[in-house]
Amino acid sequence: MPQIRQLHHAITDWFAQNGRDLPWRHPEASAWSVMVSEFMLQQTPVVRVLPVWEEWMQRWPTPADLAAEPAGEALRAWGRLGYPRRALRLHAAATRIVEEHDGAVPRTPDELLALPGVGTYTAAAVACFAFNQPEVVVDTNIRRVHARLFTGRALPEPSYTAAEARLAADLMPDDDALACRWNAAVMELGALVCTARSPKCDACPVAASCAWIAAGQPAPHYTPKGQPWAGTDRQVRGAFMAALRDAEAPVPREALLRADVVQSTGAPEEQRLRCLGSLLADGLAHEGPTGVSLPH
Repeated sequence: MPQIRQLHHAITDWFAQNGRDLPWRHPEASAWSVMVSEFMLQQTPVVRVLPVWEEWMQRWPTPADLAAEPAGEALRAWGRLGYPRRALRLHAAATRIVEEHDGAVPRTPDELLALPGVGTYTAAAVACFAFNQPEVVVDTNIRRVHARLFTGRALPEPSYTAAEARLAADLMPDDDALACRWNAAVMELGALVCTARSPKCDACPVAASCAWIAAGQPAPHYTPKGQPWAGTDRQVRGAFMAALRDAEAPVPREALLRADVVQSTGAPEEQRLRCLGSLLADGLAHEGPTGVSLPH
């Protein structure tokens, strides 16, 4: 393995010069603002998250501000970020923070893990990026950089493995402050330079040490599966959510099933009924005597 200390400084120095100026990275950013960004950034690119995050932080600058609103308002403000259950879980997490932590985002990974919607990655990321705790943070971008730089493979394994976790832990700097910068820097390198489809190796600060380049940039050892959209239940569910976000009052069931945005998906009636039923079961929609609405 190349001299890891040199790699630590090469990548964090690159980050200091080239990292994006994102508001949740600012020194004055609150722990809550970091937590909101982590929820929104799950499976969603920064360019889509940024305007929604900014609106959220203006409207709900603290967990108490969000918890005071109905869950449906969180879903409405979530807009088209996708995977709207994240909005419900973030609202539930805000409520728990108010009830159990006096409105302050907890600092430790164990306390964070106890919040709704917070998994291992999010707990580590919030502890690291909000509270400067040297937790091992590993997202898809970091896994890809690790795979290329240290194992010589074009892509990480399809699912996170114990070997990848050990490698990530072994690579962490001993210095706590450097460890937090390292997490952010490797993540940014994967997002901007060491990308999945068109890596910019000529702009990489550690290209000379990259095992993948040394191996001749071999093709991936498996074919990544894409995520279809057209015709899927996700598309139809998204159409229903769009109709409910735009509605000022409950929408009668039959009218909702025939809404233009839902009809435009081309989904047959059976699929529309199934998707509406799943939204109601998931708590993303509520059906009352006058129709269907976002949850109260």
